[in-house]
Amino acid sequence: MNLAILGFIMIIVFMALIMTRKMSALIALIVIPTIFALIGGFYSGLGKYMLDGIETVAPTGIMLTFAILYFGVMIDAGLFEPVINQIIKVVKGDPVKITIGTVILASMVALDGDGTTTFIITVTAMMPLYKKIGMSLYTLSTLALLSIGVMNMLPWGGPTARAISALQVSTEDVFIPLVPVMAAGILFALIVAFILGKRARKTLSYQSDIELEDVKKDETKEESLLKRPKMIIPNAILTISLIVCLVLEVLPIPVLFMVWFGVALLINYPNLSIQNSVVKKHAGNVLSVISLVFASGIFTGVMDGTKMVDEMANTLVHIIPDAMGSHFAIITAVLSGPFTYFMANDPFYYGVLPILAESAHQFGVSKIDMAKASVLGQPLHVLSPLYAAGYLLVGMLDIEYGQNQRVVIKWAIGSSLFMILVACILGIIPW
Repeated sequence: MNLAILGFIMIIVFMALIMTRKMSALIALIVIPTIFALIGGFYSGLGKYMLDGIETVAPTGIMLTFAILYFGVMIDAGLFEPVINQIIKVVKGDPVKITIGTVILASMVALDGDGTTTFIITVTAMMPLYKKIGMSLYTLSTLALLSIGVMNMLPWGGPTARAISALQVSTEDVFIPLVPVMAAGILFALIVAFILGKRARKTLSYQSDIELEDVKKDETKEESLLKRPKMIIPNAILTISLIVCLVLEVLPIPVLFMVWFGVALLINYPNLSIQNSVVKKHAGNVLSVISLVFASGIFTGVMDGTKMVDEMANTLVHIIPDAMGSHFAIITAVLSGPFTYFMANDPFYYGVLPILAESAHQFGVSKIDMAKASVLGQPLHVLSPLYAAGYLLVGMLDIEYGQNQRVVIKWAIGSSLFMILVACILGIIPW
């Protein structure tokens, strides 16, 4: 069977199973690629492909493990209490204010370009409010994903840097024109927040008198004992220094989180038994997220090792007719969503984009325009089963992965198409 066809069928089967809840994401990520690799006749190399994939995601797994533990310590110690308290005072019990506040908070936190910290801080601050008034946690997930889907386009967020380096163009030429497009993406997220907030307001009783004490009623005795109000300033300095080091790439990201976690645990909880209890408290969250990350390594390894992903990319590139050549930028913008959904960013930006850009050059479309177009599918990319931080979000909210895909995907597609439309209208990418 043609590898491209086999790959497309595999993606469709995978999505259908998790979105219809016929199979959990964890099992589907392992079983589905294994079955399709066997169908394709890749018996001998299957084990190697899987191990290669697991090795690829191992640094991400380590990073997420210690990121969860680090921010778990910060949450337990009460670092984010002032932020949470201020949010509660401003939004009270109004669902519209809560949803709009979610987008604003997530967008601000996402300025560091990292989905992990964005989700941890946003969920920590907003989930108590959502639970208190009975709002759907899928709404919180939707708004957090829409926000990071736009902010991921920052040069230090990853995709833009990859596009720039792959096509050897300047950051200024690519990123500066994208700023109004990103603003449009955040505007779209705010519109979605307003819509979802209005829906929630209709179905829930508007509790305008919610106070801080109401939200804190659910706090357990153990959680109260772990609070360290005197450590807020030292913890804030520690967290800011971590973010600065992440941006400056002082050390590999997994190592940074490991070292900062060790320091955070030591200064907040010097007692060994308390340290052990804190780690055990967050062990379940770590396991649920990391198991999905390593399972996604199986998926990635099979896709890469069997060359399915290469054949799928080549098929899509070659079916673009010559008559559409002058529209290569907008075609790339539209394709960047599904492309970066079923493959990681690296294969798309370093493998597929140069091919598209070379073809586009023959029709007078510049590399700069292609680089700008290639990042407009990021709202869909952050829903990808290969986007590790997405598992963290689902795990923290304790929601179902397939259901989350079904709820968010229409808004993610809408966000990407809205940014593409704005980019075309403003002449940022050529029609």
